[in-house]
Amino acid sequence: AEPTMVLRLKFLNDTERLARVCPSDTVGDLKRVYFPGQEQQVRLIYQGQLLRDDTQSLATLHLTHNSVLHCHISQHSPAPTPASPQASADPVHAALNVGSLMLPLFVLMLAVLWYFQLQYRHVFTATATTFLAGLTLLFSFMAFTMYRR
Repeated sequence: AEPTMVLRLKFLNDTERLARVCPSDTVGDLKRVYFPGQEQQVRLIYQGQLLRDDTQSLATLHLTHNSVLHCHISQHSPAPTPASPQASADPVHAALNVGSLMLPLFVLMLAVLWYFQLQYRHVFTATATTFLAGLTLLFSFMAFTMYRR
């Protein structure tokens, strides 16, 4: 019976998973056992090096008990060839990416509302001004936390 060791698989969201392996296991074996069906999407990184060779044994990587392997799982499998039609970005979907326009649109709307509030102060009630200030603070907080990551 070959001695086993435990590796710590650390994900981008700082969660960890323990993997019980043998030094003779390969990188490919590790992916198959702990990421079934996702072998093509999983990228394993050890000491800053991407483990590209799935036939490489864990012993040759000098992994020891409790070593940390960083794991990145991409949402879609890599395209087999760059020339394939699926690999090129669909121009219709790229042009209609409304999500990227939401932030500038919301900033513009808030700016216009503040302009009207300053120019036509007599039309805005105290409640409307308070709501506008609260909405601006909430949006600023959300934008700050989103872009801080």
